[in-house]
Amino acid sequence: MKDFFEKAAMQNHPLRVLQTFLEREKANEQAKKYDDMRFVGYVLDIGFDTVTIITSDPFKIAVGGVPRNSMLIMVPASYDSLPPHFTLLRVLEAAPTPLSKEVQQTYFELQKKSMPELDIFTQSELQWGALKTGVLGMFYPHPEKMDGVEFSGDLNNFVSAHKYRVYACDDALLKLITNSMVPNENRFPIGDLRLTECRLPLPNKPHPQVEVFVSTKDFMGARTAMFGKTRLGKSNVVKLIAQSLIETTDQSRNVGQIVFDINGEYANDNPQDESRSLKSGYPARCVVYALTVKPATPSKPLKLNFYEHPERSRRVLADLLESEGRTSIYVKAFIGTEIPSLEALSSITDYGDKKRAERRILMYWAVLKKAGFDVDEHALSQKLCFDPDYNVNLRSAVYGNATPPTINSLNALVSEFEQIANFVRSYPNHPNLKSQSDRPLFERDELAILEFLKPSIGAGPAMIQRFRIYHDRNAGDFAREIIDLVDKGQTVILDLGNANPEVMEYFSHELSSAIFNHQVDKFSNNALGSHFVQLYFEEAHNLFPARDEGMDIYRRIAKEGAKYHIGMVYSTQSVTTINKDLLAQTENFFIAHLSSQDEVNALAKVNVAYESLKDDILQAKTVGYIRMLTRSHRFVVSVQARKFTPPDKIKGGS
Repeated sequence: MKDFFEKAAMQNHPLRVLQTFLEREKANEQAKKYDDMRFVGYVLDIGFDTVTIITSDPFKIAVGGVPRNSMLIMVPASYDSLPPHFTLLRVLEAAPTPLSKEVQQTYFELQKKSMPELDIFTQSELQWGALKTGVLGMFYPHPEKMDGVEFSGDLNNFVSAHKYRVYACDDALLKLITNSMVPNENRFPIGDLRLTECRLPLPNKPHPQVEVFVSTKDFMGARTAMFGKTRLGKSNVVKLIAQSLIETTDQSRNVGQIVFDINGEYANDNPQDESRSLKSGYPARCVVYALTVKPATPSKPLKLNFYEHPERSRRVLADLLESEGRTSIYVKAFIGTEIPSLEALSSITDYGDKKRAERRILMYWAVLKKAGFDVDEHALSQKLCFDPDYNVNLRSAVYGNATPPTINSLNALVSEFEQIANFVRSYPNHPNLKSQSDRPLFERDELAILEFLKPSIGAGPAMIQRFRIYHDRNAGDFAREIIDLVDKGQTVILDLGNANPEVMEYFSHELSSAIFNHQVDKFSNNALGSHFVQLYFEEAHNLFPARDEGMDIYRRIAKEGAKYHIGMVYSTQSVTTINKDLLAQTENFFIAHLSSQDEVNALAKVNVAYESLKDDILQAKTVGYIRMLTRSHRFVVSVQARKFTPPDKIKGGS
């Protein structure tokens, strides 16, 4: 009766698969169906970290082979009186047996004599070998949850080696091992379990068919790293992570995402390799902002109104001019100027300082107008009057016998400042160039802008005409728009393909700063709730370099983002080029092939779970073959990531 009730209690328990497995093994052994057994061998030596097992050729063939990194389970030989549990082992390498030297001597003698066949007794002796395995931990019934499984990364005890048996897992056990620790909430299939790169099966011994799941809760507010050589599927895995968050939050909309798409592959389909984009797969959940509009991809302009955001656009122009190596003195002086924002004017209380700030903005507007930047003058005049309002004495001196004109347009403003520039150049010490407080009317920044507007030698504003492609008279505050979309749970893709690196960096930096400050404000007002923001960075070594360069916005996101519900997914080809602080705080890892010993050593130092997988990472080059470690997975799981496939294709749509 006791056995009956114990079995009834275990009826729906996940570890029921272990009991079923062991009962089937026992039945097959009694029926002498050795080819159907999953028995691998016996324990030769046991410790807390490693277990050496002895096995033979028939055992290995019967289970379809025992490749390196495959998973085995170790159970007590007499398990009837114990709670269902098992120790998980990972195969590391071949190990010597006590008879290894004698076996090698026998092989040597056989080959030397060129014997065509072995007698049955010698064959029986030579087919035995040993494997060294690493202890990953134990699975056992959860002490507090009725139908739960708990995993520990250590052993609570072990007894003599002869009291254990080792088995290769069937699909049911592999599903338990890979997925039982993943919460049922927000589950998403990332791919299929792939224990080895080689796909050659032994006769009638198919490879495991086990789907591997992740919980998108693991990515929210966490740092996720994607390492691997190019063209090995990193971008595909990034798409899968973004897809998982889109699908699992379809009802709650509590995760907004921003993808900094430097190659345009998340915003645009690539018919050449049949690669779908996030935008075409989820048109209602994705919004694209593009620097260059693609005919096949609906998008909003990722551009800046240079007039309405003078402080930002001046930085863009400075970066672009610097990237071209402009070394003229007057250009360098213009690059170094400070232009206030229109919003900052309201916070300046001193009348004189405010007037100087307004005039500096007007000078900058004159530069843009002369360079041919398109503008809605009526709308712009509502933000700031075009008249710089210089005193009568100065204007009379500047225009001489001519009557000073009324300043009511940008063209008139350009003419006004050009006249003033000529006057300042000709009469630098004229008494009308000082204010009533004896302060110069035109200080360093003002003089630099005037010289750029009307240089004595040089192209001046003509130098920035080609940068008009980054300006749009109708562009709004893109950062504010994107933040609103993210708060609504949308995925925003910034298509930065073919963009100038400086412009790319500007938009990335501006938006990252805006998102961070927005989340900090929500945190301060206790308004974060269960809403998260997920950021995706490619070529992460450019944003998070290994050398310490202070605390910029990306470093702050890496260090403090989790507190403010900001998660990030970053990908690059090299571990050693990424900042160590970020690596140390990264919770999730997706590792494709790496070709450098230094890289895998650095990875193993960052996370010891990859120590035993270094050789596999160096050798396996299959596209999409990933070694995954998430917050839910306590050990590395080798996965063949599935190809990103939007729902319409899954259901047979176009």
